[in-house]
Amino acid sequence: MAYELIAAVDLGSNSFRLQVGRVVDDQIYPLDSLKEPVRLASGLTADKRLDAASRERALLALRRFGERLRGFQPDAVRAVATNTLRVAKDAPDFLPAAEQALGFPIEIIGGREEARLIYLGAAHSLPAVDYKRLVIDIGGGSTECIIGRQVEPLLLESLYMGCVSFTLRFFPGGVIDKKRFRDAELAAAREIQSIAAAYRRFGWREAVGSSGTARALAEILELNGFNPGGVSGITREGLERLRSLLIRAGSAEALSLEGLRSDRQPVLPGGLAIMCAIFSELGIEHMTYADGALRLGVLYDLLGRFYRHDMRDATVEQFMSRYQVDTLQAERVERTALGLLGQLIDTTAPEHEGDLRFLRWAAQLHEIGISIAHTSYHKHGAYIITFADMPGFSKKDQARLALLVLGQRGKLEKLGALPAQDSAWQLVCCLRLAALLHRPRDDRELPDFVLKRTPVAFQLDLPADWLAANPLTAAALADEATTWERLGSGLRIRRRAAASVG
Repeated sequence: MAYELIAAVDLGSNSFRLQVGRVVDDQIYPLDSLKEPVRLASGLTADKRLDAASRERALLALRRFGERLRGFQPDAVRAVATNTLRVAKDAPDFLPAAEQALGFPIEIIGGREEARLIYLGAAHSLPAVDYKRLVIDIGGGSTECIIGRQVEPLLLESLYMGCVSFTLRFFPGGVIDKKRFRDAELAAAREIQSIAAAYRRFGWREAVGSSGTARALAEILELNGFNPGGVSGITREGLERLRSLLIRAGSAEALSLEGLRSDRQPVLPGGLAIMCAIFSELGIEHMTYADGALRLGVLYDLLGRFYRHDMRDATVEQFMSRYQVDTLQAERVERTALGLLGQLIDTTAPEHEGDLRFLRWAAQLHEIGISIAHTSYHKHGAYIITFADMPGFSKKDQARLALLVLGQRGKLEKLGALPAQDSAWQLVCCLRLAALLHRPRDDRELPDFVLKRTPVAFQLDLPADWLAANPLTAAALADEATTWERLGSGLRIRRRAAASVG
């Protein structure tokens, strides 16, 4: 289903932002935006937990966003959280309250997924060109570096440095001097050196900055005439002049500059140090600015899902190729698993679309672990899905998909933490039965089967004569029923007598 209005929520390390867009054909026109300077990263304690004040600021901002989003359909809103909630140990405890305040689910996305969405947003806000661009996005807790052509990212990296974290680390109390600034630049340079050689080899024609730090620096350099010859954007010479001025002032608060907003002033030192190091290590002389970034990228990614151009489908196809999946076997298991699920739920109902997609992806990827070893391949597959970069998938998506792949065989107790009412149980049941029925790995025809769910158990009806003719499968099904019984749930295998004739 497509919507006229869609919205993206960005739970960044420095600010929370809401963007509402109107969809016209295949384009998105910004309609409304909200920004709250939550400074979540500044509330991260030494043991990587959110303090009470940052939690309250975050929840207050999300309640305000939630009011603006009242009336939006669930599929028309996507909320993503970035670096601070990636590293916060208590993020799982905080998310339920955050989701209740917002009124919509919140996804914690990986660094490279964040980079992909940033590039998608930047590319859609820039003139269409055929050459490669380098996009740099300095956030509150991480910095994303992407090289891409048109709307396709080609190199993606997320570096663990941001304007909030670096300001807290190198400029405590807001005090700035030459040594502290040099230490901050050197730390940023060490991070960038890990990607510099590969990025220089790959090359780009135009460097582009996105998001708050780049925008603030561009405005300060332009409005105060720091760039040579009145050049717009960010220049190396302009950065050097601002750095010298900041060090002489001794603090950002002591500066009186056009374009330096009060909400950006406290994190200016960290952002400037990172940008100076990026220019130096990557050999950049000039950088333009793009209005579009993560939020716009989320909106376009959401739009793609409406038109069945879901990046997650492309990722699954790439993984099948990378891990040399037996596609014929995957198709057999997928077809049977979906057929079983179709007997438990109405797969055409919009509310079941998510379960249908996850079962399809799980069937397609259920054997990727064989590329590592046949023994315990379901565990290897679950590990890959949990920790790999999977464009389009949030961390929650990957965790759910990994759970299905892990649960395809073996003991079910490993899924014991899954609530009894979670729909994932029926997906696990369908995937396990499909994999079991296709153990011969050939195209022999399966009998007519009926799967239903009773108040106490799943029940699979199969023809008695087919079970008698396939004793290996019959024994495997009996073992499967025992496995479910040990869990405290149930799977009954019912032998259906042949219909009488005449």
